[in-house]
Amino acid sequence: MIIGKNKQQVIQNIEKAAKNEDFYAKVEIDDPELSVKMENRLLKKYLRTRKKIGYIIRNIVARAIVDTASRGINRTTEYEGLENIKNIKSGAIVTSNHFNPVDNTAVRMAVKKTGRGRLYIVSQISNLAMGSWVGFLMRFTDIIPICARNKKYMNHQFAPIIQKLVRKKQWVLIYPEQEMWFNYRKPRPPKRGAYYYAAKFNVPIVSFFVEIRDMDEKENEEFYKVKYIVHALPAIYPSPDLSVKENSVRMMQTDYEQKKAAYEKAYGKAVDYTFDLSDIAGWIGEK
Repeated sequence: MIIGKNKQQVIQNIEKAAKNEDFYAKVEIDDPELSVKMENRLLKKYLRTRKKIGYIIRNIVARAIVDTASRGINRTTEYEGLENIKNIKSGAIVTSNHFNPVDNTAVRMAVKKTGRGRLYIVSQISNLAMGSWVGFLMRFTDIIPICARNKKYMNHQFAPIIQKLVRKKQWVLIYPEQEMWFNYRKPRPPKRGAYYYAAKFNVPIVSFFVEIRDMDEKENEEFYKVKYIVHALPAIYPSPDLSVKENSVRMMQTDYEQKKAAYEKAYGKAVDYTFDLSDIAGWIGEK
């Protein structure tokens, strides 16, 4: 699914960022840009309303919409390796490559196939400012906002929310690549945050790599339609013999290596960050 405009510019931004090895660069051109004041206002509203009856009702409606949409978006999606995660009974931190605004629907469907009903998703606070139906879903579909510029929130409110969820045996998706790179096939070097929370709260990493395959039918004049193959990789557990920091680094490195291995198996070539237009799945636009 293609959301947003001017993908030619986005792809040029990805090419530039890959060339500079700036793997956490923001490449989308129409993301909301918020002041600190606006971020804090959104956070206060989120924290104030998330336990109220109005929020709970909207959450039920939004989850029903997302579940229906997820089934439609992923009608051709394939799932491999679910045996690696189906017996996990505890809470967990979920990781995946991040390449599309709706890539979480593929992960959501994979999680549902293990018998779980919900998937919580960590998302940038700016996404709560989106308008129309996208904004509604962002605000009410089990989204946990992250706001790096508000240290008080991150330490005293965000972390306890994550801890409470995993103690209740819920799974929380945190994208270690941080920024979305549209239809970018390669796994990018991860940031440590997701693994820090897994280590700190003593829960496993449930790791996915989503392979993107071109289809013969066009989505529009710039892109072919694509299909997803969701690879559930071996879960990564914290070691009781290591500190939180040591565990987080080890888990991060292990996850990165297995995502690279999954890429290499799927596409038949090694991970190389020299940019090629084939890195962008489905692209048929101006070369």
